[in-house]
Amino acid sequence: MLSVSCPQPSCFGYPLSIFFIIINEFCERFSYYGMRAVLVLYFKYFLQWDDNLSTAIYHTFVALCYLTPILGALIADSWLGKFKTIVSLSIVYTIGQAVMSVSSINDLTDHNQDGSPDNVSVHIALSMTGLILIALGTGGIKPCVSAFGGDQFEDDQEKQRTRFFSIFYLSINAGSLLSTIITPILRAQECGIHSKQRCYPLAFGVPAALMAVSLVVFIIGSGMYKKVKPQGNIMIQVSKCIGFAIKNRFRHRSKEFPKREHWLDWASEKYDKRLIAQTKAVLKVLFLYIPLPMFWALFDQQGSRWTLQATTMDGNFGSIQIQPDQMQTVNPILIIIMVPVVDAVVYPLIKKCKINFTPLRKITVGMFLASLAFVAAALVQVQIDKTLPVFPAAGQTQIKVINIGTDGATVQFESPLQSVNVMSMESTGYMTFDTSRLQSVNIISGNKTTSEVITLPGGSRHTLAVKNSANVVAKWVSLFINNLPDTINITMGDTAFETLMSFSASNYNLFPGGRKDNIMAIINSIPCSVTSKTLGFGSAYTIVINGCTGNTLDVTYSEDISPNTVHMAWQIPQYFILTCAEVVFSVTGLEFSYSQAPSNMKAVLQAGWLLTVAVGNIIVLIVAGASKLSEQWAEYVLFAALLLAVCIIFAVMAYFYTYTDPNEIEAQFDEEEKKQVKKDEDVYEKQTEAVSRM
Repeated sequence: MLSVSCPQPSCFGYPLSIFFIIINEFCERFSYYGMRAVLVLYFKYFLQWDDNLSTAIYHTFVALCYLTPILGALIADSWLGKFKTIVSLSIVYTIGQAVMSVSSINDLTDHNQDGSPDNVSVHIALSMTGLILIALGTGGIKPCVSAFGGDQFEDDQEKQRTRFFSIFYLSINAGSLLSTIITPILRAQECGIHSKQRCYPLAFGVPAALMAVSLVVFIIGSGMYKKVKPQGNIMIQVSKCIGFAIKNRFRHRSKEFPKREHWLDWASEKYDKRLIAQTKAVLKVLFLYIPLPMFWALFDQQGSRWTLQATTMDGNFGSIQIQPDQMQTVNPILIIIMVPVVDAVVYPLIKKCKINFTPLRKITVGMFLASLAFVAAALVQVQIDKTLPVFPAAGQTQIKVINIGTDGATVQFESPLQSVNVMSMESTGYMTFDTSRLQSVNIISGNKTTSEVITLPGGSRHTLAVKNSANVVAKWVSLFINNLPDTINITMGDTAFETLMSFSASNYNLFPGGRKDNIMAIINSIPCSVTSKTLGFGSAYTIVINGCTGNTLDVTYSEDISPNTVHMAWQIPQYFILTCAEVVFSVTGLEFSYSQAPSNMKAVLQAGWLLTVAVGNIIVLIVAGASKLSEQWAEYVLFAALLLAVCIIFAVMAYFYTYTDPNEIEAQFDEEEKKQVKKDEDVYEKQTEAVSRM
């Protein structure tokens, strides 16, 4: 092996260079998982995409992140080497994170300063550019960093190398855990120049900064690294061997050519027996990988469907308010707890019961548990659906009436539609009408009457405010209603609303759920304020400003959408089951792959394993797109059923699998090569002796 290295400074018996690599990995994983934690909510609430499109783009991005490692491995092994590949693609990665942060700046295109981007296409284009660069960066360095760390050790430091990989894995989970706690908190803050919005620039900006730190730290350690020169990629050799075998077999498909024991034996004319045997061993394991993507199809929905599910739940944990995207922290927390528990307690107990819990059986159990986790998610979704409001269909309109006058009012919709009586400062629930039949409304309050022509779009909700003053006045409104004769300016928390004329209303705005905010109104240059009621998760209110008494604002709340009532804690069982599945599936899968692969083919199987994650995310796109299920719980059940079916298929495949010892096979080839060398030496000696006698 050729390498370029300086004398290696050490610390506690470890090469000092690995500490730079571990810090680099921690920062990079913080950057990646922090950005990914808030990504699906960014799609939904900032780019205004629906749940299905948000889920589709999210899983497309994750799939791309797990396809690009193959590209990174090829560049590192065949061209630049690991160090230059990590530095080059980390620069791409950092630029991608920075572009994502810029794409989420609302004021970038909000020229009219109304709180909404004027050109969403610009934000979408920047977001997609950023995500592609991030996928190239994170995927490209993924197969290089851990291997580069392993290169820093000498052959007699096997124990230290093993501990390094344990610390390396811990740094990954630590970065993931901290980032999924911190970035949702940053997202929930309000920031902006002209109007206050959810602070996605900060939520994406901090991961971008951490990625820049990761790059700087890695470069600082440059002089200490042992840098192995690229030796050619084994994946290319394997691919060429397989390609030649297929081509050669096709050329000799006639019956006159005798069959060979294995189709790869048709490569023996060009490639040596050792490479062919190693390729056979790898393909044997890769064949078992075929059903595995279905597991990842379910597992990676933690960041999409399960996060969206949490947006319809109550995150009030007493003094702590949990944001929907923070529920993802349950997984890394449980991983840190479950891995040692399973290794030290569960597996030894199973062994004591004399159960032969082989690696393939563990993987089968992991797939079954993941299926069970989605059944649990479906049960939770059924309970959530019972509490969700029923929104109007495309040809329907829902109307709610709120009376902010001092007299009762009767609101009559065009015959034969219904009429309602509304007392002073009270409101109705939402009434559903066929949009085509809504032509006009007649309002009677006291001895006054007025009529309004209705031209409302279908598939939407509307609130009609009525007031009896000099005349009966009716207005379509949302959020704050100014029920005063004066013009007022309203601020709620850090969010300033537009100036409200008398009997006018502001637009809706988003606020973090589960907390109270200060409502302030400037009335004739006099500030009046009041602390709002607790705004429940998922709720929506219309707030009427009635007056000011002793600097205390008099407000009335009209509930448009009830708060979420199913608690987020009900997601913990599904996270627990899925984490148990991950422990027995993912850890065991890597262990099994390494035990069954020849020493120089580990990278091929690593690439194959990462490819199963990519394919799993593609499966989510296909299944979610093709199923056309209107109910989310039904989609969860569909995924659970698909994985259960795949689990049964895998169990059958595993039953017929024969475990091999690659080291033993390689030892046989080594022995044969020694015998061949000895034989060649004997022949050479005999030939030399014969020549000397002549």
